[in-house]
Amino acid sequence: MSAHESPEIVLEMRDVHKAFGAKVVHRGVSFSLRKGEMLGLFGGSGTGKSVLIRSIIGLEQPDRGEVLFEGRNLLTLTERQLYKVRTKIGFVFQNGALFDSLTVEENLAYPLRAHTTLTDEEIQARIEKMLELIDMKGTNDLLPNELSGGMQKRAGMARATILEPSVILFDEPTAGLDPVNTRRLTGNITKLKDRGITGIFVTHDIPAAFEICDRVAILREGVIHVIDTVENIKRSKDPFVQSFVQGAYYT
Repeated sequence: MSAHESPEIVLEMRDVHKAFGAKVVHRGVSFSLRKGEMLGLFGGSGTGKSVLIRSIIGLEQPDRGEVLFEGRNLLTLTERQLYKVRTKIGFVFQNGALFDSLTVEENLAYPLRAHTTLTDEEIQARIEKMLELIDMKGTNDLLPNELSGGMQKRAGMARATILEPSVILFDEPTAGLDPVNTRRLTGNITKLKDRGITGIFVTHDIPAAFEICDRVAILREGVIHVIDTVENIKRSKDPFVQSFVQGAYYT
């Protein structure tokens, strides 16, 4: 069964509203994420793509609505309860968000030491496996400022996924990368996807999303304008959808 046919809903947003003062960003956003799929989230600048996924882990608080994960509305949880949920929902920040004073190895070990009972040997083995997966073998002792921008992003992605969370949220991970590093990062995400990860991929990079995602949702004027498979999005005659599709064919 392909991902977009899977009936199991992992995460669901229901009628989410959000405003910053007089600026209304979300006017009733609803969508569901299915187990094993990567959902691309498109929208113009200022449409609240990042705000939406930050709402899932409590970094933003919607004005009303529901965010359902494992049968619970995350918007009603205490900070202590959310802390536990965050071990099951990985967040890949745009800038990598590494601890500057820790080496690559220490950055990757941090969540494992904080949230698991793995032995030192098991932690080391998981780190080595992850570094190999993201093409960064041998970078264990480097500090973030000794890494290129692309490597920082890949290391940040590794730290966000090393606990093997149920869902991974990607906040414009290819932003600011040159084409070579973009290809490398999307290749790494594809490897994770081949291992069965479930995620939401927020991006302006339409070609990367079409390569990685199973379905695409497009935000417009505070709601989901359309949500469909990548193939159907590519074939859509909707002029608004076409404006995004055409962006996939730049050189």
